[in-house]
Amino acid sequence: MPLAVDRDVPGLIVKFGDYPLHHGGVGAIRSLGRLGVPMYAITEDRFTPAAASRYLHRAFPWRTSGAEESGRLVEGLLRIARRIGRPSVLIPTDEEAAVLIAEHQDPLAGAGYLFPRVERELPRRLASKQGLHELCAEHGIPSPAAVFPASHAEIEEFAEKARFPVVAKNREAFTRRSSPAVNGTTKIASPEGLRVLARDWGERPGVILQEYLPREDAEDWIVHAYFDQDSTPQAMFTGVKVRSWPPHAGMTANAYVVDNPELADIAARFIKQIGFTGIVDLDLRFDRRDGQYKLLDFNPRMGAQFRLFENEAGVDVVRAMHLSLTGRDVPEGEQRAGHQYVVENIDLPALLAYRRSGYTTPHAPSRASGTELAWWAADDPRPFFTMLARLVRPGARHLYQLWRTNRRGSATGSPA
Repeated sequence: MPLAVDRDVPGLIVKFGDYPLHHGGVGAIRSLGRLGVPMYAITEDRFTPAAASRYLHRAFPWRTSGAEESGRLVEGLLRIARRIGRPSVLIPTDEEAAVLIAEHQDPLAGAGYLFPRVERELPRRLASKQGLHELCAEHGIPSPAAVFPASHAEIEEFAEKARFPVVAKNREAFTRRSSPAVNGTTKIASPEGLRVLARDWGERPGVILQEYLPREDAEDWIVHAYFDQDSTPQAMFTGVKVRSWPPHAGMTANAYVVDNPELADIAARFIKQIGFTGIVDLDLRFDRRDGQYKLLDFNPRMGAQFRLFENEAGVDVVRAMHLSLTGRDVPEGEQRAGHQYVVENIDLPALLAYRRSGYTTPHAPSRASGTELAWWAADDPRPFFTMLARLVRPGARHLYQLWRTNRRGSATGSPA
C-alpha cells in the first residue's frame, strides 16, 4: 500500500559547498519524488546528477563554498522560498546546512519552511568533534580517547607521551572547507609524522588527536534514524559498513543492513538524553578489545547512504521526516535485513584496497537479500550518466594535458 504522503508539500534539498557528485541528494529526490512529492534542489549548476533526475521539479543553481556569512545563506533560502511559493520540507545534506537551519529557525519557519525544531546550538555542537566528545563524556557514551591541542607546545607534549598510531581530524566541521588542518580522517604512524603535519597547522591547531582503534580488532557500524519532537524514534535502522573510500576513513562505499538491537538502544538513549530531533546519521566502531561501541561521528542530517535503509512499510528516514512534518503517521515495520548498498563510483577502488589489506567484516551477510545502487536506477538513469560524465571529465583533462606536455617535450628533443 503506497505511503499516504502530502503531495502538496514539496521537499527542498539544501546543500552548501562544491560537491556535485553527491548521491545522497539524488537518493532523497528519488525517494520522495517516486511518491509524487514535488522536489526542488540547490545545485552547483544545471548539469549535476541531482539536476538531471526525472523526479526533480526544479533546480536552483547556486554555487557556494560553505564558508559564506550565514546572513547571505539565509537570504538565499528566503529567496528560494518565495520562488517555490508554498510550504516546503527542508532536507539538509551537510553539516553547514543543518547548523544554519537550526540557528535561524524563526526566519526560515516564517518563510514557510518545515523542519524539526531543535535546540539552537545542538547541531553545531554535535557536528564538532570536540563538542561531540564532551557530550559523550557527559552522558556516559563510549568514544575514542582524544585530546584537543591548543598550541604547538601541547602537540609536542602529546607526541612524547602518546601511543602511535593516532588519528587526526578537523576539530570543527565548519573549517573543513575554509581552512582544513587535514584532508579528512588521517592516520599518523609516528611522532615524527605528527610533527611534520603540525608545521602547517598554525598557532592555534584546529585538530583533534584521537586514539586509533586497530582494524583487526574493530568493526564499523552505522545508525540512521528519524526522531520526532519528543526525541522518540519514528524510524530507526542499523547496519554494518563493509568498505569506505578512502579506505577505513571515508565515505561509505559498501554496506549491509544488519539487525543490532543493542546498538539501536544505545543510539536511542543518547539522543533522548540530549533532546535531539530530526534525522541522524551515526558512525560507531565496535572495539572487540573491550566490547564497546564507540561513537565516532554524529551527523545531524541525512546521511549519503540513507537509501540502504527502508522498513517493510516503505519508510526511510527522509520519508519519515516528510510524513511527520506534514502531520501524517509514520508506519512501523521491520528493516529489510541483509539488504546491500553500493556506491558504484567508489566501491571498485575500495574493493581493491580492502583485498590488499585483508580486512573483512564478520557481520556482513554472505549473500545480499537485495541491492540498492547509489547512482543507477532503471526509472531514473540520467543521474548515473551525468555522474559518469562529470567523473571522467577531470581525468580526460589530465590525460590531455599530459599528452600536450609529452608532445612539446618530443618536439624539443627532451625525453618523454
